[in-house]
Amino acid sequence: MNGIINVYKPSGCTSQHIVSAIRKIFATKEVGHMGTLDPQGEGVLPVGIGKSTRLFDVMLRKDKVYEATFKFGYETDTLDKDGAIVSQTHILPSYEEIKKALPFFVGEIDQLPPKYSAKNINGKRAYDLARAGFDFQLKPSRIMIYSFELIKNIGEAEYLFKIHCSAGTYIRSLCRDLAKHLGSQATMTSIKRLKSGEFDIEHSYSIDEIRELKTNAVIPVEQVLAGFPCVEFPPEMYKKISCGVAFPYNYDKNKLFTVYCVNEFFGLGMVDDVGIFKIKTYLRDNING
Repeated sequence: MNGIINVYKPSGCTSQHIVSAIRKIFATKEVGHMGTLDPQGEGVLPVGIGKSTRLFDVMLRKDKVYEATFKFGYETDTLDKDGAIVSQTHILPSYEEIKKALPFFVGEIDQLPPKYSAKNINGKRAYDLARAGFDFQLKPSRIMIYSFELIKNIGEAEYLFKIHCSAGTYIRSLCRDLAKHLGSQATMTSIKRLKSGEFDIEHSYSIDEIRELKTNAVIPVEQVLAGFPCVEFPPEMYKKISCGVAFPYNYDKNKLFTVYCVNEFFGLGMVDDVGIFKIKTYLRDNING
């Protein structure tokens, strides 16, 4: 088994719970998700099976699209509704004021991640340190916001937004920073991932649906990587590629491409700075692995 499932994660469970459920359904330990969704979050969660779990870094770098609701007037320690309220304000921006502020956040920006996040601090998760009461500082990350739309007002001082962003973006931080820009405070009250790279919510499956569909829910890894350039090597290179031997090859340097030889798919390859080709992510699904 080698491929990726576009899973619909419901709110109220962790991404790891989804991974555990997939392991039971397919009776394999070789399962991993391609980018955590917070427990309160719902929506698209790509899950790899077999050698496709090796694509974690590749999939994690993909753009994301979210719908999220922000409620103005207070802020929690986690920046979402599950946290404890740490501050409040009577300054509540209007619909028009919020809409006018959104272009300020579109483009490349530096964003400070939440302390309650999966960021690694000297081998420890930031959320574990925060829960234990440790004082620490996170460094801002450079992210890209492609679009930031105000959809509608859904309640008292609460609004629905749609955000298209780069990997590494924290929507909770975006909520905090938008409110600060408006002289207010806000907390993210819900989040739904509509898209993660090539995977969209319209074609996602619930765990119950996956139990019924089984292998029919698994997208072949070759199909998932169809957007990458493809290189078909000549038959005489078959043995070298099969054995993982590096060799000189004339191709654009440091760019990933799918590797085929005699119509067999091997994985993702790359040519380094000195013109040497090698398999970067071996994905060939055979008994010799």
